[in-house]
Amino acid sequence: MRLLVLGGTEFVGRAVVEEGVARGWKVAVFNRGTHGVPDGVAALRGDRTAPGGLEALRSGEWDIVVDTWSWGPAAVRDAAELLAPRAASYVYVSSRSVYEYPVAVGADESAPLVEGSPDEAGDPGREGYARAKAGGELAAVRAFGDRALLARAGLILGPYENIGRLPWWLNRIARGGDVLAPGPAELKLQFVDARDLAAWALDAASRQVGGAFNVTGPVGHTTMRDLLTACVRVTGADARLRWTDPEPILAAGVQPWQDLPVWVPPGELYEFLHRTNVDRALGEGLRCRPAEETVADTWAWLSSLGGRAPQRGDRAPVGLAPEVEKALLSGPA
Repeated sequence: MRLLVLGGTEFVGRAVVEEGVARGWKVAVFNRGTHGVPDGVAALRGDRTAPGGLEALRSGEWDIVVDTWSWGPAAVRDAAELLAPRAASYVYVSSRSVYEYPVAVGADESAPLVEGSPDEAGDPGREGYARAKAGGELAAVRAFGDRALLARAGLILGPYENIGRLPWWLNRIARGGDVLAPGPAELKLQFVDARDLAAWALDAASRQVGGAFNVTGPVGHTTMRDLLTACVRVTGADARLRWTDPEPILAAGVQPWQDLPVWVPPGELYEFLHRTNVDRALGEGLRCRPAEETVADTWAWLSSLGGRAPQRGDRAPVGLAPEVEKALLSGPA
């Protein structure tokens, strides 16, 4: 199989590249060349936001193209239109953010979407992320029709994470001592390991599957207790999880998801993030590794970097300020 990854050096894109290489496929990446590529991977250089920046893609044929673009969807439009005559399948890694919020519990891929345009250019900013992803979907479908596979990912974790969610928890727990653990401890979580997302996308695309899929782990794939306990176990830290109810945490002005990554208290946002209908993806072969494997492999990767994970420039760093954690721990837990 001939695989082209637009990007291919960070997080999901890198997971896709490594999965393709592991399968013995012929893999090429297209990017600006600011990061290295694995051995045996062809490097095509260009800037998809610049005039004439797609010249390196004007020749060549591929079985699968994978695109993880998160900014102005006009870049997806231009690449997809150029590649449509010479590629069999186009995988656009989208997001569940494309759904109009709130989303009814149990809703599937037919739920209403936010408005987006395939012709919007530029950086939409954090507030425009959902609109940008929706526009990217429209661009992919307009060029590839039913040959476009839309992977509406939920929370993505795993090695190479450049958002900082699981790395923050691992680094915090590795420091040891009392750790603020947001409850309820048995709160069920959904996420997908970037490597499982990559494997599923390549499997589905190789079978010429098209259409939209919610791609994350099944409901209750893990819990807050199991996730944080796994962090304690793999780091070997002398850390004590101090489980704390949501009320005092929220009263202290702590922002769920941002200050305490992964966690949101029970409520409307929790239902959206951690009670996703993934029946369609599971039926199409999605398989998710145990959460502890994701935690352990992420810690091994993070340790190889001295604990300093890469950080996307368009995302604010996540994590709870030490003084806020200390203040909360000094109260009743």
